[in-house]
Amino acid sequence: MRQITFREALREAMQEEMRLDERVFLMGEEVAEYNGAYKVSQGMLAEFGEKRVIDTPIAELGFTAIAVGAAQNGLRPIVEFMTWNFAVLALDQILNTASKMLAMSGGQVGCPIVFRGANGSAGQLGAQHSTSFESMYANIPGIKVISVSNPYDAKGLLKSAIRDENPVVFMESELMYGDKGEVPEGEYIIPIGKSHIAREGSDVTIVSFNKMMKVALGAAEELAKENISAEVIDLRTIRPLDWFTILESVKKTNHLVIVEEQWPFASVSSEICFRIQKEGFDYLDAPIRRITSADAPMHYAPNLVSAYLPDITRTVKLVKEVLYMVK
Repeated sequence: MRQITFREALREAMQEEMRLDERVFLMGEEVAEYNGAYKVSQGMLAEFGEKRVIDTPIAELGFTAIAVGAAQNGLRPIVEFMTWNFAVLALDQILNTASKMLAMSGGQVGCPIVFRGANGSAGQLGAQHSTSFESMYANIPGIKVISVSNPYDAKGLLKSAIRDENPVVFMESELMYGDKGEVPEGEYIIPIGKSHIAREGSDVTIVSFNKMMKVALGAAEELAKENISAEVIDLRTIRPLDWFTILESVKKTNHLVIVEEQWPFASVSSEICFRIQKEGFDYLDAPIRRITSADAPMHYAPNLVSAYLPDITRTVKLVKEVLYMVK
């Protein structure tokens, strides 16, 4: 099977859907003339023209409002944010209009729209460019939240998001755009709301998503050297969340560790912990543990960046604590 980059997988998803449906269009900062801030939309202006690949001003609230209005009137916009940190300015339209329109209109007016872009830390970018937003958007009824970790999932889930009748928040990572992975040549989609068992195991379940999957899988590799078998689950979709796959894994391993790039309070792991202890308490042989970002703003210094983010070493140590191998 061919290997393509994460950005190429996203581009193919958008191109294929735009060829299939003339209502689909892309808009955002630098998506057209500059081929995208991260070159995700490279070549799309030349293929689809300026009416379907649209450069916007640096005014997230304004162009998001235009896209939401277009979605309510029968089009299917894809809105690219240069980073989800900037999209905070557009939250009014996402929260107060896109997510609520179907309910407020008694089911008469929908809002089929995809909001996508880079999310979370990308190294030394400082406090205002390093926040991870999955849990914030997952707290909004009426919105689906997808957070992908590899090119295969990126293409298949973006195509599903574009076809969905609901507003979808699609989280990527600046650090993964150059990652390569196997992606089929032909048409495929991945259903929203279904997680993926990235590695099978029997001793402990590790749950993660987005670029923290690299930490989860790296920790599983290190644990395997000590004959500890870790099952690794990639959530892929944060809302709706695939509780069943996590629960079935915990029934087998009896231990659960969650790795996420979120602040700890009211995070994705908080919700998973509640649900699994509620529905799977009898299967747990130890308390659920998690590793998150530090409960503080991200700093610029390299040592503080490292201290802020989950890593393989700390994840391995936490797994061993869950298995009562260390104190």
